[in-house]
Amino acid sequence: MTPITYQNISLKPYNTFGIDVKARYLCLYEKPSDLQHFITKGPLLRDVEMIILGGGSNQLFTRDFEGVIIHPVNKNIKVISEDADYVCVKADAGVTWDNLVAYAVENNWGGIENLSDIPGDVGASAVQNIGAYGVEAKDCILEVNLVSFADASTRTLLNAECQFDYRSSIFKNKFRNRYLIDSVTFKLTKKHKFITHYGSVSEELKKFDALNLKNIRQAIINIRSSKLPNPKEIGNGGSFFKNPLVSEYLLEKLRNDYPEIPSYPATNDMVKLAAGWLIEQCGLKGYMNPKQTAGIHDKQALVIVNKGNASGMEIVDVARLVQNKVYEKFDVCLEPEVIIN
Repeated sequence: MTPITYQNISLKPYNTFGIDVKARYLCLYEKPSDLQHFITKGPLLRDVEMIILGGGSNQLFTRDFEGVIIHPVNKNIKVISEDADYVCVKADAGVTWDNLVAYAVENNWGGIENLSDIPGDVGASAVQNIGAYGVEAKDCILEVNLVSFADASTRTLLNAECQFDYRSSIFKNKFRNRYLIDSVTFKLTKKHKFITHYGSVSEELKKFDALNLKNIRQAIINIRSSKLPNPKEIGNGGSFFKNPLVSEYLLEKLRNDYPEIPSYPATNDMVKLAAGWLIEQCGLKGYMNPKQTAGIHDKQALVIVNKGNASGMEIVDVARLVQNKVYEKFDVCLEPEVIIN
């Protein structure tokens, strides 16, 4: 069957910021042969700008997109192997991430329960190396299956080859727009090691009578829903900025003026600061731009929101204001986690 391609289609339903821009081409991807069709008979992928758009929770569009957007719609989940301790589950790139988490928890397979309620699709979990509450996707990813944009050939990368880093991977850098993620295989546990000490998780779990995967998942859903706006109600892309890495020297310097500044160990003599705390200290929590179309969420300073038909550039203007204020006050540069197009 010929894969579906749309022309001059609005991307508003395809991005959680709800930015109303158009794409020249939107191609629905379900299997490697679809990409072969796009290469040989569809829009010329090598001649135009091209991006992969999954759940659209980490993309900010600032203009109409004149190239080709590949939108994975493959949604299969299957067990490929298991033993007494582990189960390996392959999930297609188009599977909604939280549906995979729910499926794992229902089957009592652990490892990704702390990543509950994160918007987006499975493909993006590998691209971004999504993380929350002491867990990252890389902790459970076994391998990633790819399709080449050059000739639709397939290849598989093992975890160690994916160059996973904080909110980053080879798919976000070297392999960006060279390969499409077809599926991701996760190695999940049957004998669990719960991670509950991070953030407010341990406090929320006191409301439950047992420590298990289902209760951890529900506790995290409760925490996230109390702090983060639902994109179906208020346009947003979740955490807009990465938590910055700074030197221990700068941290000690900042502690002289801000002894309560939160920090977390990182690597290579670096420490991680809480971007939300920095933004809040600048008095920007709840800020709205003069047109009242875009601003910062009043419960979570890391989230920039579209409050009423904001343009992508209005969101960018708010982000730049945040970056400037934080740099002026703390000498710290905030890097966007959201991909801006």
